[in-house]
Amino acid sequence: MADAALRLQNLFEQLLGEPLPVRIRAWDGSQAGPPGAPTLVVHNRRALRRLLFKPGELGLARAWVAGDLDIDGDLYTALDLMSGLVWERGEDARTPAGALRDPEVRAAVRGLVKLAGPPLPPAPPPEEVRRTRGHLHTKRSDRRAISHHYDVSNDFYEIVLGPSMVYSCAYWQAPEAEGGTLEDAQRDKLELVSRKLGLSAGRRLLDVGCGWGSMAIHAAREHGVSVVGVTLSQEQAAYARKRVADEGLTDRVEIRVQDYRDVADGPYDAISSIGMAEHVGAERYLEYAGDLFRLLKPGGRLLNHQIARRPRRDESAYSVDEFIDAYVFPDGELAPVGTTVTQLERAGFEVRDVESIREHYALTLRRWVANLESDWATALRLVSPGRARVWRLYMAASALAFEHNRIGVNQVLAVRTPDSGDSGLPLRTRTWN
Repeated sequence: MADAALRLQNLFEQLLGEPLPVRIRAWDGSQAGPPGAPTLVVHNRRALRRLLFKPGELGLARAWVAGDLDIDGDLYTALDLMSGLVWERGEDARTPAGALRDPEVRAAVRGLVKLAGPPLPPAPPPEEVRRTRGHLHTKRSDRRAISHHYDVSNDFYEIVLGPSMVYSCAYWQAPEAEGGTLEDAQRDKLELVSRKLGLSAGRRLLDVGCGWGSMAIHAAREHGVSVVGVTLSQEQAAYARKRVADEGLTDRVEIRVQDYRDVADGPYDAISSIGMAEHVGAERYLEYAGDLFRLLKPGGRLLNHQIARRPRRDESAYSVDEFIDAYVFPDGELAPVGTTVTQLERAGFEVRDVESIREHYALTLRRWVANLESDWATALRLVSPGRARVWRLYMAASALAFEHNRIGVNQVLAVRTPDSGDSGLPLRTRTWN
């Protein structure tokens, strides 16, 4: 009798202490769970062994990346239903060791062990970062982390990002349902950054973490500035240089493979850091802010566009998301926006404006997911199936995280205000509807 799904449902509900909100379809074809709900497809027993040897998010991530688990139905709905069980257990949730003191939990684990078969731990998928000993956020470790994320395939990123090749939150004047497009929204974001920085002909801009060159090209083409863009990704730099040449902007845009800590040809009139500071790390953030302060002229402006997390009651208990750290952004760290503002001020900046654009990132991510899903077959030819599955999961889960205010994104405008106190900014930097 095929009954693996019902057994799994019962065991998971014993472990979680509440009903499972999704259906289960097991390797023997059996199904169980609420009718009409998205279905968690457990393709094989190896998925259970992954969960047993790495309980929680990392075990689920490994099973998903390896193709041992899948979702049949709307991915967003499934992730939303499961988020309370996996990602939103809260600061007071029981640790695995604490949970195992519960006799019912121990019984459920024994049941899973029996159902999973021979207790051999499966090897992690090849897409998982292989950790090496050493300090975080050295120049060498940062190069490795950036390469893992960005040196994937420029053609793959073209599928996901679309023609704009901007890998950060767009700025939507109107959602697509009202006639807006991703390309329009990304252009508007680059223009918003340019206006906040007060870019004009003859000025110098440093674009830290320049990606595939979109901000550098926009600033030079639309505002006549001279731009230096720095990235640690060889593939990004090669792509960006070709775009710059195709635009006829080689006299105004220089793309370097260089760590921002090694930039020594300041001062600059303005610095843009768009979606880069998440890679810096808490221990290095004041150094990052100080380096950018040093590279600006008195009166120069910094636009720091950065994802933020919600603050914790006990900040020392913060840990990096296991899935993101192992498969997406190795060594990446998020900080509350208040922490970011404080560190910029400690470095000497005057913070003049903080704009939250959290909802805009949810719209952007949903469009990236749609791009990937619409050209899935091509994506699988460009990267491994596991890599494509990583990107689909992390972007969909991130969209929900922004929508539910678990994370946010902020543009912080800061000035190296001179001793005279003249910031060079107008009395009102923006108007409200």
